[in-house]
Amino acid sequence: MKHALSVRIGPVGFRIGSDWRAPIEQLTDLYRDYPTAPIADYTVRLFASRAWRRWVRPSVTIGGDYMLPEAAPLPLSQGLLAAEMAMNLQLALGHRRHLLLHASVVERDGRALLMTGESGAGKSTLATLLAAHGWRFMGDEFALLDGETGQIHAFPRLISLKGTSVAAATSAWPDGRFGPLLAGTPKGDIRHLVPPVDAIARMDEPAIPALLLFPRHGFAADTREVPASEAFVRLTQASTNYVALGEAGFAALTGLVRAIPARAIDYPDGATAIRQVEELWART
Repeated sequence: MKHALSVRIGPVGFRIGSDWRAPIEQLTDLYRDYPTAPIADYTVRLFASRAWRRWVRPSVTIGGDYMLPEAAPLPLSQGLLAAEMAMNLQLALGHRRHLLLHASVVERDGRALLMTGESGAGKSTLATLLAAHGWRFMGDEFALLDGETGQIHAFPRLISLKGTSVAAATSAWPDGRFGPLLAGTPKGDIRHLVPPVDAIARMDEPAIPALLLFPRHGFAADTREVPASEAFVRLTQASTNYVALGEAGFAALTGLVRAIPARAIDYPDGATAIRQVEELWART
């Protein structure tokens, strides 16, 4: 396509092509500190489903190696979101080298904290706040679990912040590099944050999982143990390729839940959540 960008995020390379210049310019700016991908694992296409849609009420259709035919196009003003969604789609539908878990991941001293839950649980915000308190940010969309080594590989793509999370991240990272505010998207108001410099510089460093956390924002502070059986079921629901991996996926996931403790936390605000995490981490 006329406008294109090549970028590597952790162990995954993307080539992104667009019928329009604007989305590629935004991606090029936000991903400027990332390496290029010598060979792309996945191709993303942002295109007009009708030729006239390039100029009249421009409408971005998401494509690439993998597509969802029923996915509705987005307005060109949300082209950055379309690109990020398309990148996630390629990984979710096509990746087989790792077990994918929809989770945020941070690391300290070579050990990883995995946080997963339903949309709106606050895992991305919590990962962003922990990164501002000395943790290494490893990703907020996918945790890549290596079934052979048991390690978690980083996938520190742009941090997608929604609603009130934008204000929390802006406060925690006053000098952070933010993308444009995308108002009125299908996911609400969204703004992307470029991960900290060390997250990008160290994205080839895996970590050993040490704690699995199921956070839930907006409730009185509470902590409870999660049995391995419950954690296993919840993680199968949080994985996009568990079924596709078959026996290898089962082995990887059972190995994970048997190796590390799982906890659920409710928290009313970010400061409380950080205290809860630090207390749990000190006992891990």
